[in-house]
Parts: sequence; C-alpha cells; structure tokens
Amino acid sequence: MTERLILITEAPVPEDVIDGLRETAAGFEIIAKADLADELLARAEVVAGHLSPERLDIAKALRWNHLWTAGTDADLPQRMVDSDIVLTSSAGNGAVPLAEHALLLMMMLGRDMPRWTAAQSARRWERFRHGELAGKTVGIVGMGKAGQDLAVKCHAFHMRVLGLRSRPEKGATRVEHMYGPTEIVEFAAACDFLFVAAPLVETTRGMIDESVFAAMKPSAFIVNVSRGEIIDEPAMLAAVTEGRIAGAGLDAHREEPLPENSPWWSLPNVVVTPHNGATTPQTVARGMDIFVENVNRYVTGGRLLNVVDKNSGYAPV
Repeated sequence: MTERLILITEAPVPEDVIDGLRETAAGFEIIAKADLADELLARAEVVAGHLSPERLDIAKALRWNHLWTAGTDADLPQRMVDSDIVLTSSAGNGAVPLAEHALLLMMMLGRDMPRWTAAQSARRWERFRHGELAGKTVGIVGMGKAGQDLAVKCHAFHMRVLGLRSRPEKGATRVEHMYGPTEIVEFAAACDFLFVAAPLVETTRGMIDESVFAAMKPSAFIVNVSRGEIIDEPAMLAAVTEGRIAGAGLDAHREEPLPENSPWWSLPNVVVTPHNGATTPQTVARGMDIFVENVNRYVTGGRLLNVVDKNSGYAPV
C-alpha cells in the first residue's frame, strides 16, 4: 500500500527534526526537498511551503497546507478559499523580534538617530536634546502575537499603550484602551507612535489613509513592520515631507525591494530597513516548532494550531 505523503519544501529542515517527524508520523512517507516534482505533489496529503495557484491545482490529494510565513496574503487564491484544504501559518514565530524591531525604530526616531549617524560619519561631536519613550503613547494596529508582545514591552518602557483590532471587546494584556476599526481617527489622534502590525487582508488594505495622517499629531511617528499595502503610501509621503507628522520607521514597503529612486531612502526623518525585522534564527526555529507540533496533532486527530480563517485571511488569536 502506498504510504501517505508529507512534503516539506522551502525551509531547510535539520535531519534530527526529519527523524523526529518520521517517528511521530510513522504512517507517512516524509520527503524534504526544495523542488517538488509534479508526481510527488499530486499525491501529497500534507505540504509545508508556499504553493502557487498552478501548483495548487496539481495537488489533488492535499488536505493540509502549512505556511512557513505568518502572513497569508500571497496564499489565498480562490481555489484555496473554496477548497476543504486546511491552511495553517507560522503566525507568532516572528512576534518577539518584530516587537524588538518596533522598539528599535521608535527609539531611533524619538532620539533622532539619523542625526547621530550623520555626525559620526562626519567625525563631528554633536550633542542635542532628544526624546525618550517613557510617558509617550503607542497605538498598536493589530493585536496579534507581535502586537501583544509589543504591548508588554512598551509597558515595561513606561509607555501608555492603546490598541486597535477588529474585535476590540477581546482586549489585550497591558493595553489601556482598545479601539475598533471605525474609531481609527480618534485612535490615531492619541498616538505619539502609531505602530502597524495588522495582517494584510481586504479589510486592512489601505486602512492607514489620509484621514489617519490628518488626525495624527505633528510630533507623532508611524512605524510599519507588517505590509506596505496597509498604508496609503502617497498620503504618508505627503504627511512626512510636509511636516504634518514627525517621521516614519519603515520595515515594510509597497514595493520590495525598495527601488533605488524611492524618496524614502533620503528623507532625514525616516528610518528604512529591508523587511528584515524578524529575520532571526529563532524565528525559523519557532516556525519549525509550530509545524512539528501540528504534525503531531494532525496524526492524532487533534486541533491544529494557527488555522487560517480563509475568508478573513488570518489565524484568529
């Protein structure tokens, strides 16, 4: 009898992890390789890795698709949405480094780190008065695992923490007040730092628009580590260059890689990083742990972690 098949692609899986999976899922053949032949894909019951719509059409036996990424915006073609395939993500694997990266960007912006960097390059001893995070208000758009981790960290930095989520009644630890999407203008007006951690779904695409920037304080900063498409980029550029907000910290961009002629590179009140905030060995390890745990749950009939709601586009927290 042909064994049931688990295919693992994209992520380099250590041999000891493969050995552990083979022990856990004794009734499955487990193949880990970068390129999946059509013959293998056609009979795979489980695939860990991204599948294009064309490859998804080949995977006739597929019952469960696990993504190594937290975001699912590139993995929900209509064929997937309409199917009975269970989709899981690695949501939460990068929460800790993303929250750390948000703090880094906020501190760099609040203390005008680009000014120090320019002075260092010029070998110029330049002291000036700068801000601090203590006492400032951070508003977190998206209270998933990264948003929740940032709330705890910001509270430890003596900051006031506000949150905005699709279901504000759920609340979150260390968040003083939770807003709903219809209250985003009121929320933005209260922020010294507006941090974007929401997933990219239809309801969040372009949600940080001109009305949000118009409500923000001239002293406020926006920080984005999620997806560039959540922000109306022309509106943000105008707000930054016209001095209607104080600046921006951008790890996520509408076009990636960011083109050489992008204005974001040269603005003195903007810190640009190359969508690199969660690129740590620990992020990879946590994603692997989520998949390994889910394989154990799958073979024993348990409830999988991080099951994506294919209509909303994210795994509820």
